[in-house]
Amino acid sequence: MRISARADYAVRAVLELAVRQDDGPVKAEAIAATQEIPHKFLEGILGDLRRGGIVDSRRGGGGGYRLAREAATITVADVIRAVDGPIVSVRGERPTGLEYTGSAQPLLPLWVALRANVRRILEGVTIADIAADALPEPVRELAAEPAAWENP
Repeated sequence: MRISARADYAVRAVLELAVRQDDGPVKAEAIAATQEIPHKFLEGILGDLRRGGIVDSRRGGGGGYRLAREAATITVADVIRAVDGPIVSVRGERPTGLEYTGSAQPLLPLWVALRANVRRILEGVTIADIAADALPEPVRELAAEPAAWENP
């Protein structure tokens, strides 16, 4: 599984809005500069996040972006889905929509299990968790495993 640059930038942008939520709307330029995200790329991402109900935008001199709802109600999965679609897909399809025959039949439950595990983590972490540097214990435990930091 790969996390796209688009998804990474989207989570970082939403996180930036969460930590600045008391400052009023934040300009895209400020998010881009702080998070080192190409501004034009970020504009497209923010549009997807707005259409996905993650952020609101306001035009004008005092305008910018802000979270559309509380950070504690926005999961990392919500953000990724808003910009990239389904969390785990195989050849662009959801695993539950696949069919295999013969010796490949055991692949389907493997892909479904992978999807379930990824969803469990990404749906279990909110933007507020990250902003508070308070990842849920199961996530911290997984990240603390030495093998998690190694590339096979």
